[in-house]
Amino acid sequence: MRILADQNIPFAKQAFAQLGDVSTFVGRELTAQGVRDAEILLVRSVTKVNAALLEQSNVKFVASATIGTDHIDLKYLQQHNIAFANAPGSNATSAAEYVLAALLYFAQQQHAAVEQYRFGIVGYGNVGSRVARLFRALGLQCEIYDPPRQLLHNDIDYCDWETICACDVITAHVPLTKSGEYPTYKMFNREFFNSLKRGALFINTARGGAVDETALHERLQSNNALHLILDVWQNEPRIDHDLLKATMLGTPHIAGYAYDGKLLGTEMIYQAACQHFGMVPQWTMQSVLQDARTRISPVILGDWLTTLHQLVKQAYDIKQDDSALRKILTMDSTQAAQHFDALRKNYPKRREFAHFEIDTEQLTVEQQNVLRQLGFHVC
Repeated sequence: MRILADQNIPFAKQAFAQLGDVSTFVGRELTAQGVRDAEILLVRSVTKVNAALLEQSNVKFVASATIGTDHIDLKYLQQHNIAFANAPGSNATSAAEYVLAALLYFAQQQHAAVEQYRFGIVGYGNVGSRVARLFRALGLQCEIYDPPRQLLHNDIDYCDWETICACDVITAHVPLTKSGEYPTYKMFNREFFNSLKRGALFINTARGGAVDETALHERLQSNNALHLILDVWQNEPRIDHDLLKATMLGTPHIAGYAYDGKLLGTEMIYQAACQHFGMVPQWTMQSVLQDARTRISPVILGDWLTTLHQLVKQAYDIKQDDSALRKILTMDSTQAAQHFDALRKNYPKRREFAHFEIDTEQLTVEQQNVLRQLGFHVC
């Protein structure tokens, strides 16, 4: 079989070699002509998979190494008997750890006692539930809003929208949908931003389309202070430079880009392909992840939150991703778009917290337990 894989899917050639001949492509540049002879198509979120791309092709199986499916015309695939798989949850731990790193950075910049804040989590799926777990490990008060999930699983105390809007920190973890009873397209609209309290923090690692950026600009111009941490944007890779300037942290859609999660995404779609074509999987991500843990030591700087921030920073320094993206502010629109994509393509090997072993000599038992709950290896 001929297999086409996005060049940003790690180890796609090694994993899928069992199923056929693997060629790679640039995600935003794939054409109908390029995919015509392929039988398996492996994409990430930047490739729109629809009739225009596939109608003249031999594709029998499509997989996306991502959580979201808003770039896939699922109805078209079903109508043409094309099998589909994606990787829900593969990068959820990475995205949740990004949010924690962002929150700790915010707290240090604001000299804030975050345990006094109310946190609103919009979306309680793979990522949102992990964010809640990390926040609760720190003793933080979390409000959860997810009406579709609440209808199916009334498993926790969900809140209403008004409660979310009254929170000090709101973090978005929703898929991008335009239909149904609870569409998420531009759900963070003028009414939402106008209702937020002065000095609130809004974090978006979901989808750029969930935010009405015009309404967000209006709030920013109102002199009613609002803090922003944005990883996703409308019109990627041609993002709004003025909005980037207004953020405390801005990053190029890499919240879920930890190496571990990307490998898990490859493994999940590889296993799905093997199952579809009746083959026994031979490749595993563990064959790649054989390196020893990295040992880090706490930097005791007074209060526990500052110490925790320094530990997390050693595992993942979110400010580096922000600084790399801000270079686009000196570029023209074409160069900026190319730089945005290059940051994603050439993203450094970031590891999840579980890869790090913490020297606990200076930490209390309670602090060690918190670090375990955050995912670090504590010995």
